[in-house]
Amino acid sequence: MQPPTTPPKPFEEERLKLTETLREISEQRAEIAPVYYGNDYVEQVLEARREETRQRLDLLGKEPYFGRLDFQESGKLAPVPLYIGKRGMDKRQTSEPYIIDWRAPVASLFYSFTGGEAPVSYDAPDGTIEGEIYRKRNLSIRDRTLERVVDSYERGGDNIGLSDEFLLYRLGEKKDNRLRDIVSTIQAEQDLIIRAPRYKALIIQGAAGSGKTTVALHRLAFLLYQYQQQIRAERMIIFAPNSMFLDYISGVLPELGVGNVTQTTFADWALEILDGNVKLAPPSEGKVWFALSSMRPALTDEVSGRFKGSLAFLETLKKKLKQYEDNFLQDRLSFEAWDGRVLTSETIREWFEVEYRHYPLSMRRERLAGRINRWLEMQLTSIGDPKIRKERSSIGKGRLRAFMKKLPEANPLAFYKSVFIDADGARIPKSLAEDTLRSLKRGVVHAEDLAPLVWIHFAFNGPENRQFDHVVVDEAQDASPLQIALLRAYMTEPSFTILGDLAQGIHAYRGVQRWEELAAVFTAEQNAYHTLKLSYRSTLEIIEFANRILARTDTGLPPAEPVFRSGEPVEVASVRDSAELVSRIAAFITGNQAGGMRTIAVIGRTDEQCKTLHEQLLAGGVEANLIAEDQAAYLGGITVVPAHLAKGLEFDAVVIAGANARNYADNPQDAKLLYVACTRALHRLTLLVDGEPSALFS
Repeated sequence: MQPPTTPPKPFEEERLKLTETLREISEQRAEIAPVYYGNDYVEQVLEARREETRQRLDLLGKEPYFGRLDFQESGKLAPVPLYIGKRGMDKRQTSEPYIIDWRAPVASLFYSFTGGEAPVSYDAPDGTIEGEIYRKRNLSIRDRTLERVVDSYERGGDNIGLSDEFLLYRLGEKKDNRLRDIVSTIQAEQDLIIRAPRYKALIIQGAAGSGKTTVALHRLAFLLYQYQQQIRAERMIIFAPNSMFLDYISGVLPELGVGNVTQTTFADWALEILDGNVKLAPPSEGKVWFALSSMRPALTDEVSGRFKGSLAFLETLKKKLKQYEDNFLQDRLSFEAWDGRVLTSETIREWFEVEYRHYPLSMRRERLAGRINRWLEMQLTSIGDPKIRKERSSIGKGRLRAFMKKLPEANPLAFYKSVFIDADGARIPKSLAEDTLRSLKRGVVHAEDLAPLVWIHFAFNGPENRQFDHVVVDEAQDASPLQIALLRAYMTEPSFTILGDLAQGIHAYRGVQRWEELAAVFTAEQNAYHTLKLSYRSTLEIIEFANRILARTDTGLPPAEPVFRSGEPVEVASVRDSAELVSRIAAFITGNQAGGMRTIAVIGRTDEQCKTLHEQLLAGGVEANLIAEDQAAYLGGITVVPAHLAKGLEFDAVVIAGANARNYADNPQDAKLLYVACTRALHRLTLLVDGEPSALFS
């Protein structure tokens, strides 16, 4: 009798499995027909599908899977190991699942299961599937090489501390110059958001470093998988705070196998719709709360941003638009093609206000012109004499052109001006109306004018084939309720992922102070609110330090909860002058580079301060990249960046230059900005103080 075979150790077992998997991938890749370059349409369609398969297998070949779940379905004799990856793959000969796509229903168990021997279940297309989990294993594979194996759960074991080991291992890795996917470490509360039903407006309040952006991107990938027949990537859109941030997150969706999703800023999207008819004021003309106290906008600027972004102002616009449409046709405006041949005003009004009432105003105007022209052609056919017909045709068409000129053009900018001309009737503050009209006369608008203008354009022209299946709004604390209402108008059903952090609301003049302001756009059944309290980005020491500043933001938000990953204490150091400041920054960079830190940020208060610091570092031989307003690319490495542009980014090590009382006064707005700066650091944080320390942390 043969002795029982000793099961291989986990690492060797998984190494053999990886070898087998890579062989299967390679053989499937080799069976795909050669690339077709001909002109046959059917073959071109088939070739597109083959190319998708090639790309999927090529990506699988680098990192086939990241997790294993041993699951025994109720009624089955034994557990089956399920390998979970970023993409799925069936076995070549049997067509049985070989690698499970992370978005598949059964894969939800990998994320939702946190231990214990109680039965589990998941919702499948055929109903609820129940069973038991015997093992949950995390795997790290890089470039076809198995690097790490961690059993975060084993049935019958003690499992103490195992669930956090792999997460801490991944969180401790050094950063590169792009945001990464988190598909291998999605936590249960994140997975709940990712897999939420499609027709919901999810509003997510997330602490700094809680993974808000990556969760939103993974949700896009999940929705495309789950609702393949109902939504398309081309009809999804991501609104980000700036172009540089879009570059920073640009690698996540392709890594998840998702392409063709539009990624833009609200300003760029709005200006494209307005088709160059307005010019956006540069930041120096706008209202920027991140400047120093002496440079901050007046209270009227906050009134402007909050007023123009409010739902109350939207109601004013709707009322004005209704009046405009009701009075679009002048009373008893008939059309006389030539003497004695009249189209009555009653008929014209019937066409415009009844038959075409479901069309937007601009299209109603066009259809009315076409209808009158067809009526004119019919009248001309009754004239037998060609000479008279030609003469009356010329008269009639000339009079039609004159008739249409009497009707106002559906011009959004002209209508927007009229709203502020009649400021009293619209209950608009007089100073705000005067300031707006001065800008509009120059063809210049501010950021807060864009949403109202696009709303008017929408009212006049309809969606113009710009409808959305799903919308992501990142850094939504800086958005306005009117912006969200506008985006909702471009959808048949609400499907939103709205995410942000009120503690990082550094553009308070135009953003929201409570999430209820955005939720008011939707019915109670349409929206759902989620909080992400755990912060995965920073060490325990950095989060505890940042929480002291969070308490001064006047948001009432609870402290962020750190994942227990301890590091070095936060350093607060005094410097005598600018020379010592630059010297300490250079030493910080050199020391952290020697410690293996790949991305290091020098965060200053203003653009001018950062420009000076950058020049001084270059003069001292320290190569660094300066981030400025309207920059399109994020280059990584050593970065000098003003605090307001650092939002959304993260770095291995951060040094905050000039953490003094002048730069960061003891008020909620400065507290938010300093909170943003501190929470960019993953592993190390230093604050350099020249002068009196800020009361926000001292």
